[in-house]
Amino acid sequence: MESEDVAMNEADSLEALSGVLERLTENPYDISLHAEHIRIARSTGMDDQVDSALEMMTAFWAAGDEVWLPLIERKLHTSSLDVPEDLRAILDLFTRAEQDYLSMPILQKHLEFLVDRFEHLAQLESKPDGLGELFSPEWMHGTLTKVVSLGIGHITKGHLLWDIQRDWELERLQNASGEEREQLVGLVEAMLLERLQQPHSNFEETFQAYSSFTTNYKPPDEYESLLVKASKQRSRAVKGFQMREDLENSLARANFSLEGYAYYLGVERRRKNPDMFVLKALYERAIAEAAKRRFVGEPTAEEALRSFWIGYVDVLRQQDAEDEEQLLVFRRGMRSIPVSGDFYARYMRFLERALESEEAASEIHSTYEKAQSIAPLQTDVEQLVALVLARAGFEKRLVEAGKAGEQGFDALMQIIMDGINRVRKASSSGDPRLRLEKYLSAICLDLADLQANAVILWEDTAKHYKTSYLAWTSYTEVLTKQHMYDDARKAFRDIAMKNLDWPEAIWEAWISFEQLHGTVEELEDALDRIERAQTQVNNRRAKEAEKAQLAAAQLIAETQATSVPVAEAPVPTQTELMLEPTSMQVDSAFASETSTKRKAEDEGTPESSKKARVEEQTVAKLKRDRENCTVFVAELPAGIQEDELTALFKDCGSIREVKITQLPNSLVATVEFMERDSVPAALTKDKKRVRGQEIAVHLAWRSTLYVTNFPEDADDTFIRTLFGKYGEIFDVRWPSKKFKSTRRFCYVQYTSPASAESALELNGTNMQEGRTLAVYISNPERRKERTDSDANEREVYVAGLSKLVTKEDLETLFKTYGTVKDVRMILDDKGRSKGFAFVEFENEQDARAALAANNHELKKRRMAVTLADSRVRPKNKAPGYREEVRNRSVRVRNLPSGTQEGLLQQALEKHAKVKRVEVFADLAEAEVELENAAEAGKLLLKPDSIVFNGNTLQIVAENSSGPPTSRPIAPPSATSGFFVPRNAVSRPRAGLGSKQRGLGTAQGSTAPAAGGSATSGSNGGGGKGQDDFRKMLLGGK
Repeated sequence: MESEDVAMNEADSLEALSGVLERLTENPYDISLHAEHIRIARSTGMDDQVDSALEMMTAFWAAGDEVWLPLIERKLHTSSLDVPEDLRAILDLFTRAEQDYLSMPILQKHLEFLVDRFEHLAQLESKPDGLGELFSPEWMHGTLTKVVSLGIGHITKGHLLWDIQRDWELERLQNASGEEREQLVGLVEAMLLERLQQPHSNFEETFQAYSSFTTNYKPPDEYESLLVKASKQRSRAVKGFQMREDLENSLARANFSLEGYAYYLGVERRRKNPDMFVLKALYERAIAEAAKRRFVGEPTAEEALRSFWIGYVDVLRQQDAEDEEQLLVFRRGMRSIPVSGDFYARYMRFLERALESEEAASEIHSTYEKAQSIAPLQTDVEQLVALVLARAGFEKRLVEAGKAGEQGFDALMQIIMDGINRVRKASSSGDPRLRLEKYLSAICLDLADLQANAVILWEDTAKHYKTSYLAWTSYTEVLTKQHMYDDARKAFRDIAMKNLDWPEAIWEAWISFEQLHGTVEELEDALDRIERAQTQVNNRRAKEAEKAQLAAAQLIAETQATSVPVAEAPVPTQTELMLEPTSMQVDSAFASETSTKRKAEDEGTPESSKKARVEEQTVAKLKRDRENCTVFVAELPAGIQEDELTALFKDCGSIREVKITQLPNSLVATVEFMERDSVPAALTKDKKRVRGQEIAVHLAWRSTLYVTNFPEDADDTFIRTLFGKYGEIFDVRWPSKKFKSTRRFCYVQYTSPASAESALELNGTNMQEGRTLAVYISNPERRKERTDSDANEREVYVAGLSKLVTKEDLETLFKTYGTVKDVRMILDDKGRSKGFAFVEFENEQDARAALAANNHELKKRRMAVTLADSRVRPKNKAPGYREEVRNRSVRVRNLPSGTQEGLLQQALEKHAKVKRVEVFADLAEAEVELENAAEAGKLLLKPDSIVFNGNTLQIVAENSSGPPTSRPIAPPSATSGFFVPRNAVSRPRAGLGSKQRGLGTAQGSTAPAAGGSATSGSNGGGGKGQDDFRKMLLGGK
């Protein structure tokens, strides 16, 4: 029976093997089929089938060590290592493997093989015939150097390769004599000195090796001078490794995630002078990791791999790398990502730059033909469009330069038209942005005898893309340019009532058309038709909004049910569901705008009326919550403007703000409404088309995570690398620590809710120091449970303490009032109490009860106890206090826009011990208070500049003179020395035809006299020129 099962399993495996081979024959550029082929071949237990599957993979794709190492191992076991032909075959196999991806195991195995064979052959009386120069000392030196160079830029593992060559070279030197010894001394010294100038982790070991070498092979009297010189030479490399050590550690803690590599690469590329030794190796590492993850089926790996390769070749071009180096990287990249049209486009542009026109034309033609044979590329519209545009661009430039020959223009037209047909076949939706059609239309309109072709093109395009506003507006626009007004009007009338992706664009274009080219009757007819169409569209959208509203309510209810324990979960009513979507709360610029007002409202409510107004206050608070009024918009087309999004969402409700953000791989936006009731209608815009491209719209809170209980030393890099593997991160927001230094949480917002939901698997992950990471979808209803948002109400401030009071004394005293969560004693440099402390309770009631300890005597001193309000600083300070604070504070200038206090503090803490950071956004400055004056001196005397988010920070001492204020001294007033009260300055009122302006606009400008003109703008003539036309546009007279 067992033999029958085995036979059946073998039969099933062989049948599956046959099936996957058949599919591979049809589509050899599907890497998932190759992975399946290898897996099935291994299940058969047949070595020849496994070898065949591995070899087939390498024939079509670049492969990693998961493919090459088994092939190399098999070759080593089946070859005779004393036969020259077998040795050459093994060396060729190593070379092929090393050309695909950086693999430290393969490179290490290659070096060990070379050293082992060299030692083996050296012991033979005579070398085998046919070896030639193979494994001679000179050949070994050159080959070892070449292999080591492939991975030496890996700053944490490169030494695994270099040490092998160093040991071999030193052994060779030890056995040498005479003239050969002198030559080898120079060679090894140069090798050691070169390595000392390269950033790497075991720089101390390398320096020790150089010291030993100098002791053994250099004159004793030169020892000290040589080591001093070498020490100076290595200082830059040591600093280079040390400033990247945190990035390397964060990357390792994040399990070498692709997002982590992307962040690391971004940091390296933003440096003023990128270190290509490090940057190239980092790209190689990132590419190898992405390829490995793609092979095992990780969904986002393919996109990341393409991004890494494209970034790699772009950096080489920008840094003017040699053409041979760029060509090698391009050829490797085409094996790795053969379905990337963007990469092929860059390769064709490289060929155009690097080769003569005839040679370039031949290479580009063959590259384009090869790309057309790759089936997956032909079904990906984005990649196909990039490929065709690159090919057409080269041909167009040849035509314009007169180098294309008689058939050049016809070839150009054929390339574009074939591309249009392939795009439409590739996908039912085609190219929503109509890039190839626009390209061809522009060419036709430039030539008088082909303008009619543009009309035909857009007529055909509009018929194919029936619901695309872009196709129809382009069609009517070209009709108008050709003065075919009746045809344009007919087209407008035909499509006005149709269900287009953006009907408002068509209506607006029609009105503009009739205002320019129509009669009064034709204009009014258009307005009437548009009004009827608008009514129809609004009715349809109202139904869609109602459905979306119900769906949002159901989703909110489900979210609350999963985030609240069953025993505590209330049963929400329909009204409550629409008023209580979850959201995020964090110390940021926009949150601080209303924090003072909210506090005043909360504190101004009498205790007796709180219960009666609790429901009203809850609703009011949620309505004022900006995140509950915000939707997140992703997958936006390039170049989109805020006014386009405003037009798209204006029918949903009053819009407060539209903010567009460019991320490394996408363009996203946030749209904030005045009222939260506008959000359900806004959600109906999901999957709508903007500029012909579908956008994604979702509630902002759905893609936001609240993260806490991470390690003390975790920073922005750590969080981004840890969470980046689940999707593209929009932002990471950190709380300010200027009010409470113990705050340790952050908010991670993704560009899609799916990424946030995937990242929830990190909840409960065991971190270092025995911490368990907490990760939740942001929820304002549970905010007090998870943050220190109510810390002021739960904390008391104790002053007037004796210096003999200890933390235990305070815990003993205050635990009589309730459960004490934490006691923070403020200590001086000698570890003694400064006379005040903070005591935090588990709940607010206990803290209020503890106020009874006010005027209590403890160790012969009466103490003062009040509720801690960290946002109100004591007015009465000890003598010299302000001067002492100034002495240990610095001013940081040239801050980038939108600086987070938490992030700035993280950056500065790498250089000194920071106590408090306060950012003044309007001045692009920050006040930084350090632990003591010595720490302030570290920052002020730091020889290297600190770069923060692309800006080089300017660090200066705090001004010791002037008023005792935390803000910088204001610049001189424009009022010639007269004091003008702040509230007395007149402010322009915002009204019809006016904009609210800040006070600062008056400085540095000269206002015209009343009734006068700022500039005459006269040219002395009576005619109206371009300047007059500009005046008319700007409302001038």
